Amino acid sequence: MTPRGKQAAALALHRFGFGGARGTIAAIAGDPRGALLADLERPRAGQIATTNLPSSAQAVRVVFEFHVEQRARQKLAQRAKKDEQEQLAALALAGAKSASLSLAEPPAPKLQSGTPALPTRLMQDEAQARFDAATGADIGFVERLVWFWSNHFCVSADKVVAMAGPYEREAIRRHVLGRFADLLQAVESHPAMLLYLDNVGSIGPNSLAGIDRDKGLNENLARETLELHTLGVRSGYSQADVTNFAKVLTGWTWLPPGEPLHGGEFVFNKLLHEPGPQTVLGKSYPDTGVGQGRAVLADLVRHPATARHIAEQLAAHFVADEPPPALVGKLEKTFRDSGGDLKQVAKTLVTADESWTPHRTKLKKPSEWIAGALHLADAESVVPVARIMGAQAALGEALWRPPAPNGFSDREAAWIDGVPHRLDLANEFAGRIAGQRDPLALLDDALGPLASGETRDTVARAESRSQAVALLLMAPEFLRR
Repeated sequence: MTPRGKQAAALALHRFGFGGARGTIAAIAGDPRGALLADLERPRAGQIATTNLPSSAQAVRVVFEFHVEQRARQKLAQRAKKDEQEQLAALALAGAKSASLSLAEPPAPKLQSGTPALPTRLMQDEAQARFDAATGADIGFVERLVWFWSNHFCVSADKVVAMAGPYEREAIRRHVLGRFADLLQAVESHPAMLLYLDNVGSIGPNSLAGIDRDKGLNENLARETLELHTLGVRSGYSQADVTNFAKVLTGWTWLPPGEPLHGGEFVFNKLLHEPGPQTVLGKSYPDTGVGQGRAVLADLVRHPATARHIAEQLAAHFVADEPPPALVGKLEKTFRDSGGDLKQVAKTLVTADESWTPHRTKLKKPSEWIAGALHLADAESVVPVARIMGAQAALGEALWRPPAPNGFSDREAAWIDGVPHRLDLANEFAGRIAGQRDPLALLDDALGPLASGETRDTVARAESRSQAVALLLMAPEFLRR
């Protein structure tokens, strides 16, 4: 039976958002599905309203300059030390062994203790904006979609530290409720993706640069675009398709960050591009430069396997590790019929009866659980962003640092063994917020009718308010969606 009223409202907030908070369950109990649909229609839904964050190109340039400056300071310090040693040696030879005079330039002052370096500060600013958007969302559905697509099209800060946050804002957020075709084009041509999957070093063997440098292809971007981003595994493409697609994508690169005005921006470099037509998935694409790659991407969007793959991924993320086939079919049909309109696909997701099964089998990933705890208690303002990021990393889901191009797993098996490790964080968060609200009131805000009698008794009988809040955060109903 499909849940209704507060039961459906609480389910909606956990399955499609970050959980309940003060008054949110009651606020949407009259029409939970309507509330989710309304979240999709908010002006600038999914966007971050901030002007103090740099673009990816600006960020990579300032980080480049930072590293150049750091190297220069290190060399100056080394020279100063060498000069001082030479002067002391000269004074010693002159019989003035007691002299301590140094004419050398002193080393550059170090950062104050506890002040992170520029690349870390940039990433923390991006993370703060991301957490603010999640914890401040009444419904949270669009933010969850952002997180889903960011993981689907993941990059890693281990390779693109300055670009990881801006990439999410520029490529994912701008298109999260638009057309999949536009999202795909934005993602695959973004310098963060080109760097992450090594396409900046891919050179057509028969291109002018390839002949001159005797270098060749890198197939990473082509392979992951087919296998992870669009068609999915075992969807009929061959190794020849990967190789030919990689040739198509040669020349998709960036301007080095040392370029003072446009460093870090996407550029198509014809000198790197493999000349001539290429055949991908049985279709020949003439050499039209950058347009050749864009044409292949456009056809991948229309391929039936892409609709099926995206439908399966969405249903598995929001509803169940093994999602109902009927739900996958509905999402697939909407994707095809709408030409990949992601807002329409999201609407189908929340209106399909199969999405509202009361049996909550999905285990929240660490990031979702942490965001839910902060959202519930309005604790984001009292937990430093560095600690939030550290908490995610400690639980195995470091922000913007996936272990592989397929992102962090949505499957319970990847996270279930780590659930006991969440207790330490639950205790820490509880210690920060326990004095703000009555634990039973927090339980009603968080879970409402989803809370079992056993969970209510456990929270009520806790030895302290702090322990009660920690037990709430570790309750099965709070851990699952």
